[in-house]
Amino acid sequence: MPQDNSAFMREVDEQVRKDQATQFWARWGVWLVGLVMAGLIAFGGWLYWNHSQTVAAENEVEQLSQLLEEISSGNTDNADAVLATLVQSGRPGVRAEALLTQAALALQDGRDAEAVQIYATLAGDTGLPQQFRDLALIRQTAVEFENMEPQAVIDRLAHLAVPESPWFGSAGELTAIALINKGERQAAGEMFAQIASEDNAGTVPETLRIRAVQMAGVLGVDAVPDEPIEMQLPPSAAAQAAAPGTAP
Repeated sequence: MPQDNSAFMREVDEQVRKDQATQFWARWGVWLVGLVMAGLIAFGGWLYWNHSQTVAAENEVEQLSQLLEEISSGNTDNADAVLATLVQSGRPGVRAEALLTQAALALQDGRDAEAVQIYATLAGDTGLPQQFRDLALIRQTAVEFENMEPQAVIDRLAHLAVPESPWFGSAGELTAIALINKGERQAAGEMFAQIASEDNAGTVPETLRIRAVQMAGVLGVDAVPDEPIEMQLPPSAAAQAAAPGTAP
């Protein structure tokens, strides 16, 4: 009967599928189990590695934090040894902070040339975050400023002495002083006025903006912001800025 033939065909089809599955498993089963096991082992290894990296990062950050606390309290006995390890860290943030701390300690001890070298190394390390590299460049320039040609200062900081830069305040101030040294007093006054602008209130520190207002005024550029001036420019700085051809 047709229904009997249909049932028979279904049974045959089902048996064929079972035979195919059995043959497939017999041929590839061991490989599939091996792949699954290898995947599980790899995943477990990644979890272990990730955990170890997290623990190592936490240890380095804790080391750095503890060291900074010791330095702030005047204890620098272990600083060199700890920093020598941390500057080799594979974590860019830790390495950058350690280098900046090394340079700061060198400056504190009067080793300016060593500090300049550290800042230069940091500024040129493309593996570090840009904000650390820019900060190092500004600090390097500040240390070398007295021995640099004014135009060299201006050229070095040109990409940072713009309102769009988060370092505009510091880079702009150094640039303005270099402009005074070049005798370009109007340009220097305009730079100070730009630093003092209300538009930069969110990125330039208040004390720096107030100082910029006063320097701009001494140079004959009006840059009075809305808020009252609470700080006074040191007389020596004002006198130097007011005297043509002299550097503050």
